Amino acid sequence: MSWKDLFYFSKSQRTGIIILLSLIFIALLSTFLFPFIIKPKENVDNTGFMIQADKFRAELREKERKNNYQNDNYPDFYKPYSKKSFENTKYQLFTFDPNTADSADFVRLGLKPYIASNILKYRKKGGKFRNPVDFGKVYGIKPEKLNELIPYIQIQNQLKTETAKSEIEVPSQKADKTQSFQSNKKDIIVELNSADTTTLMQIRGIGKFYAKGIIKYRQILGGYSSVEQLREVYGMRPENFEKIKPFCSTDLSLIRKMDVNKASIERLKNHPYLNFSKAKAIYEYRRKKIRLKSINDLKNLVELNTDDLNKIEPYLSFE
Repeated sequence: MSWKDLFYFSKSQRTGIIILLSLIFIALLSTFLFPFIIKPKENVDNTGFMIQADKFRAELREKERKNNYQNDNYPDFYKPYSKKSFENTKYQLFTFDPNTADSADFVRLGLKPYIASNILKYRKKGGKFRNPVDFGKVYGIKPEKLNELIPYIQIQNQLKTETAKSEIEVPSQKADKTQSFQSNKKDIIVELNSADTTTLMQIRGIGKFYAKGIIKYRQILGGYSSVEQLREVYGMRPENFEKIKPFCSTDLSLIRKMDVNKASIERLKNHPYLNFSKAKAIYEYRRKKIRLKSINDLKNLVELNTDDLNKIEPYLSFE
């Protein structure tokens, strides 16, 4: 084959080459002519407009902020307020019955809205205040605020109210009356994992409120592994714990355990001693290791410290 054959084209090929070269020429020519054909848009100075727009947006934000804070028709639930402004609000002291007063009355007395809500929830569940001292059991009421309100508490049963007031005013009489009340209870040892509320109330220092709290927390835990766990019961005060501690015991065989090799993340995280991140770490580690044999297998997890392992160990089984 001669080199001349390389430059031989058929008629159709020559036609295609001519068309292609024409298109390339037109494209090149248009790049030079385009600026002359289409005039560029004149630059418009938008500085003034942008300044006005920013000013308008700032006015809208300021108006919305004022409406959120000052509009009386805005729902109170969504009204933000600072802790400082609430504390500086003047309140009024007047005679009230904690068993019948509404949330507005409690707020007027200087109690925070969430405390008033706690009181209403307690009453809704059947709770009753039998004397002024019982009012101090509400979560959030500080001792100094209780002392300020006690002279104004007037429970419907006047005899109980007067008795409670005399107990507060004369500490020695209070001690005598408490001892007299507790004398009806026996010095018995109660096993926490099998006792019902009636049995628990036989212990000196445990009333209906504490008995229900102990049972409820036992159900959440799966059972008590130590008497010290009573400190974690909602509303349990240190002085009350010290009173009832000598009369309580625990049977570890009655604890309801979780099979750590089968339990889901949801099941694990529902335990008071575990949260989602800890439960997820156990679940993922179990998947990698295939099977956990003892609590020692969990010591490699950074999410669980020694205290966590000691607390949760009685509630895990490795079957």
